[in-house]
Amino acid sequence: MRFTILAALASLAAAASAQPGAWRPQPIHGATEPADVIAHSAASDWRPIDPENLLVMDLADGGRIIIELAPAFAPVHVANIRRFARAGWWNNATIYRVQDNYVAQWGNGDAQVALPAGVVAQPPAEYERRLAGLRIRPLGYPDAYAPAVGHVDSWPVGYDPRRSMAWLTHCYASVGVGRDLAPSTGTGGELYAVIGHAPRHLDRNIASVGRVIEGIALLSARPRGTGQLGFYQADHGETPIPIRAARLAADMPEAERPRFEAMRTDTPTFAAYVRGRANRGGAFFQVPAGGVDLCNVNVPVRRVPAGR
Repeated sequence: MRFTILAALASLAAAASAQPGAWRPQPIHGATEPADVIAHSAASDWRPIDPENLLVMDLADGGRIIIELAPAFAPVHVANIRRFARAGWWNNATIYRVQDNYVAQWGNGDAQVALPAGVVAQPPAEYERRLAGLRIRPLGYPDAYAPAVGHVDSWPVGYDPRRSMAWLTHCYASVGVGRDLAPSTGTGGELYAVIGHAPRHLDRNIASVGRVIEGIALLSARPRGTGQLGFYQADHGETPIPIRAARLAADMPEAERPRFEAMRTDTPTFAAYVRGRANRGGAFFQVPAGGVDLCNVNVPVRRVPAGR
């Protein structure tokens, strides 16, 4: 019986793939490798990242994690995060949850800490936004979680043209807002970063507010918590990782500010980068895929050298 069922499922899958209009990969041999696209990019292919949108988190062990915020998709939550940073909310907070192949989470946890002045205690559910005003570059390949996907202003997005809505997607290093059950939307005081396979089922269910652009290994390489959902357990000898301070780059002395730029996603250079990600070649790859997942198109971000 088991083999009969498997055979039937295989037949159904084959029939579905043979239907007219079914998508098939179209490999391209000789596509420029992504690293070469980056190496030959022009200055105009990059956009500077506003220091108001850079959250710099320094750990007590000397590590530094830098997050780019996305106010165009979650303006109230991002405004809260800025207020939290300026109030010292994460100073002496901890990374208290590290769940394997899922997320690392930080903040004040269950501690009863008063919200800083100006923080919106119940933000709107900023899980998606209107398409109006967004110039999305379609990825050009199908997606399992959204009617369409692409990039806008260097961010990966899913979107629904029929509903005229778009949303940030949960890719590796994406940062979101921890929350309780609805109607809670989270204030932004408890944040998490994706440290495993892209959990796209979270799309449109949690406010996605940015991405880690430097230091993700300081989260992904941490010991996993043994408690439920990866929370650290003191009675198991597990100690949360202390955070020394978190602040906006805009509030740091100019000489100390980290500066970054992200590759623009509205240029022929980025189109070549996507083509290269979908059709790896060079000396190693013999069979180009002819397709790529949205979260496998890692939009390049680089530091700006001092003095430039």
